[in-house]
Amino acid sequence: MIKVYNRKTKNYDIEKVAGEKYLTWNYSSPMGMNLLELFIKRKFFSKIYGSYCDTKFSSKKISKFVSDLDIDMSIAQSKEEDFKSFNEFFIRKLKSDARPIDTTPGVLTSPADGRLSVFTNIDLQNIVQVKGFTYSLEELIGDEKIAKQYENGTCMVVRLCPTDYHRLHFIDDGVCSESREINGHYYSVNPIALEKVPKLFCQNKREWSILHSNNFDDVIVMEVGATCVGTIIQTYTPNSQVTKGDEKGYFKFGGSTTILFFKENTLKLDDDILEQARLGFETHILMGERIGVKAN
Repeated sequence: MIKVYNRKTKNYDIEKVAGEKYLTWNYSSPMGMNLLELFIKRKFFSKIYGSYCDTKFSSKKISKFVSDLDIDMSIAQSKEEDFKSFNEFFIRKLKSDARPIDTTPGVLTSPADGRLSVFTNIDLQNIVQVKGFTYSLEELIGDEKIAKQYENGTCMVVRLCPTDYHRLHFIDDGVCSESREINGHYYSVNPIALEKVPKLFCQNKREWSILHSNNFDDVIVMEVGATCVGTIIQTYTPNSQVTKGDEKGYFKFGGSTTILFFKENTLKLDDDILEQARLGFETHILMGERIGVKAN
């Protein structure tokens, strides 16, 4: 059971996990772990399943998926029956007023819908994945020189579930560098998996870039793939001006994660988010909502 803090109700919601029984078996039983290591974490598994999700046959899954997981389709630009494949539904765009962007200067907005974990005053050699598991920023991005600039900074992990809106957006005005790709496996990024696989983020396929932001200095922005996420699509134009709320890219089918790193003394996160992090809970956030402000 995964509890996530709801900022609106100030209570905890129980997350509906797609394929929860399968995930638990896959990451907890000896047979499941063997299947995971031999087959499921491999690129070809996610590629095959992703290809199926691009076909018209996969569209039959949409109705049950929406019903079982209570997805609000009233905010989508297209109707449920209009999607020609499951992936077309999965990367659906929302109506223009579905995710208001907080345009206040100096306000940090969420890059995506998801569940937010934050880690402040980070030790670059021991960034927390979950209790008992850590990783280093250099391992994650493969660049020691850039990694050193984020000592004592802040790490934000936004975990997207299959039920979420899966497009990513910029957190501030600025210029974003070209994305660098790092090949890897396709473990799930659900907490069930994070508690079982050491250095999971450093093992999965990922892409990262640097947003030279107007208010928060240089921010590392990373997208991490996961099981059945065969493709991370970047839709922005590298090295050109972007505006807070502009689309950066999207994930095809599956749960996935975006991770952001901020330098020391550039950001002040909202108090409720910090309190939930202290208590060990993720906070549910929506793309465009305020999650912090520029440090004084």
